[in-house]
Amino acid sequence: MTLSKNPDSIAPHGGQLVNRIATPEQREFFLSKGDYLPRVELDQRAVSDLEMIAIGGFSPLTGFMNQQDYDRVVTEMRLANGTVWSIPVTLSVTEEVAAPLQIGGLVRLDDPTGRYVGVLELKEKYTYDKEREAINVYRTNDIKHPGVKVLYDQGSVNLAGEVWLLQRDSHPLFPAYQIDPAESRKMFQAKGWKTIVGFQTRNPIHRAHEYIQKCAMETVDGLFLHPLVGATKEDDIPADVRMRCYEILLENYYPADRVILAINPAAMRYAGPREAIFHALVRKNYGCTHFIVGRDHAGVGDYYGTYDAQYIFDEFAPEELGIIPMKFEHAFYCTRTKQMATTKTSASTPAERVHLSGTKVREMLRRGELPPPEFSRPEVAAELARAMRVPMSVV
Repeated sequence: MTLSKNPDSIAPHGGQLVNRIATPEQREFFLSKGDYLPRVELDQRAVSDLEMIAIGGFSPLTGFMNQQDYDRVVTEMRLANGTVWSIPVTLSVTEEVAAPLQIGGLVRLDDPTGRYVGVLELKEKYTYDKEREAINVYRTNDIKHPGVKVLYDQGSVNLAGEVWLLQRDSHPLFPAYQIDPAESRKMFQAKGWKTIVGFQTRNPIHRAHEYIQKCAMETVDGLFLHPLVGATKEDDIPADVRMRCYEILLENYYPADRVILAINPAAMRYAGPREAIFHALVRKNYGCTHFIVGRDHAGVGDYYGTYDAQYIFDEFAPEELGIIPMKFEHAFYCTRTKQMATTKTSASTPAERVHLSGTKVREMLRRGELPPPEFSRPEVAAELARAMRVPMSVV
């Protein structure tokens, strides 16, 4: 089941935009079978993956990867047919769960609350080498890495096959910003945008983000601000707080007709360079022609070099990716010139540069301190401080 690509927009990855949302007739059939199908409970990341496959965000994937695709993605960052793809998208279960499942049969997929959300047509069951995946995808087998920990904690058998999402529900927190790839493409076309730059973030937006976004906006028709709201690690700022910060910033500091804010339902892998490619391909599916890649994109800790996520794009021919990376250096507030800059444009010394790590900002907020205006717009800083004084378990 696919949607034809729009000749006036960038082609989805693989050529067609996948649609695996059940039709009314399919949904009725699957619901009638639900009580009799074997069940697999998905974790939050797998629910996000199911959703992203169904809406076309992971085109050309139509389901969870088979072993042939998985092996080549892990070793070469390509699907079995040679299409560039950098992150395994798999459904992992324990041997006990996998054993009774029949190849060729349907499997009921439940979310963590037990709600029936999807169906898998099981084509293959296979075991895999977790350490090989960790070393290749995350460049480490250190269990302290959040992506590696998820990998090592999950089951040892992958279930492969096409999936269907039973129905597309409105997002419980951000229904107004739930814009799927088919819709975003229509919105870009309606606005007459030919060039669109996508921006990925799991963090609250700050002055450095604003600077590189606006630099990019000088050369394209529009900005697709696309914060991730799927599963993240526990100490990341909650999605509802981040979204309010984006709203505040857009209300006061951006031209309203040149920015679209939408949520990205995907989960974070923290895979650094490989995830930068992954994020770019996802935004290509949403219709973006360009993608911003900044400092330590999708990184965590000290596992990746500062600009490794930019270098990895050079490993592929531009036509293989089909989206243009816009590479930016680490931006900071320059006290000499009294404006945002990078080392490419500023003659400042390190002592004249104001930039804070996400960890330091979170520590300040938890003490009730506002980040300086050189780092964060005052309205955004105030919103963060207000929210972060509430215990994390309540937010």
